[in-house]
Amino acid sequence: MKDTVRSVPDALTLRGVTTRAVRVPLTFVLGTSAAIVRSVPLLLVDVLTEEGIVGRSYLFCYTSAGAKSVAAHIAEAMKLVKGQPALPQSIFQTLVRRFALLGVTGPVRMALSALDVAIWDAAAIAVGRPLAELLGAVRRPIPAYDSRGLGLMAPEKLADEAEALLGKGMKALKLRLGYPTLSEDLGALRAVRGRIPGEVRVMVDYNQALTTAEAIRRGLALQEEGIAWLEEPIRHDDYRGNAEIARCLNVPLQIGENFNGPEAMADAIAMRACDYVMPDVARIGGVTGWMQAAGIAAASGIEMSSHLVPEVSAHLLAATPTAHWIEYVDWADAILEESLQLTDGAVAAPNRPGLGIAWDEDKLRRLDTV
Repeated sequence: MKDTVRSVPDALTLRGVTTRAVRVPLTFVLGTSAAIVRSVPLLLVDVLTEEGIVGRSYLFCYTSAGAKSVAAHIAEAMKLVKGQPALPQSIFQTLVRRFALLGVTGPVRMALSALDVAIWDAAAIAVGRPLAELLGAVRRPIPAYDSRGLGLMAPEKLADEAEALLGKGMKALKLRLGYPTLSEDLGALRAVRGRIPGEVRVMVDYNQALTTAEAIRRGLALQEEGIAWLEEPIRHDDYRGNAEIARCLNVPLQIGENFNGPEAMADAIAMRACDYVMPDVARIGGVTGWMQAAGIAAASGIEMSSHLVPEVSAHLLAATPTAHWIEYVDWADAILEESLQLTDGAVAAPNRPGLGIAWDEDKLRRLDTV
């Protein structure tokens, strides 16, 4: 019987990498407790091989300076592994060791993650399989929630935007909170709830805006409103504080987009700092780090969702035993030939080799560079 997952050809060899950063305007202005976001810098990564196969990935880099920093680390990392077989796990471990003294966090972690994703993409393209299948999974629909809008704004505007977001058949939305008072938070949530069908789930995200005591106070009130989860109410790496919040509330506590590698996720789970986890592929360590994290989540019996980059996350969640929700944003529509498809409020990885993404050069020419 033939193996369902074919091995990566030994002949695939790393030749180089190119990067370019563009600024993508958002469909919905996103106001959070930390910033007002009208556009996002995306870094496009192309890993080149001697055999002509190109692996791709992209990153949300938060700031223009962040994009430039990550690009510089990517270029330096490729110099260290150029000419080596394109075996992603081996390459990732080599680079982690080489960058250890600088620290594998922040832009360094993002750079190594972007390379890892692109090398996995090339590997899957080389065998003609979608990445999800190379990882041993069946491509399947993952429930999605719309995270493109519902920032801090007047209640009536929030209600209008909630209706607009449901146009793609979504059955769940994320609402940003963190107004000066609990009363305002409740008013925003009730405005949205009053305009959408009762079965639509609402996740709320504080973007680390509160103290532990205030998070408990507001969480106790919000859980009576039937929210799906409470996300990052306090500093993301305050696991002791998050554990106290999780103990005091019935509503599930969600953290994870800032986990620096699977080790951080293991620490958070061990301290009972959350009920759900939602790693970011760029911070958890690319495909290699994600699969390690998925094993930790499965062993712990904890649901795992994604943070941003849904074109990659759709493949990874398909291979995640405790897959929960995929965070949907349309930011990459401005750079891709084919947009991610939503069907009945869910996303499935496309039936194309690798990640199934390709840059649309006409679209890219219309965007500002970073």
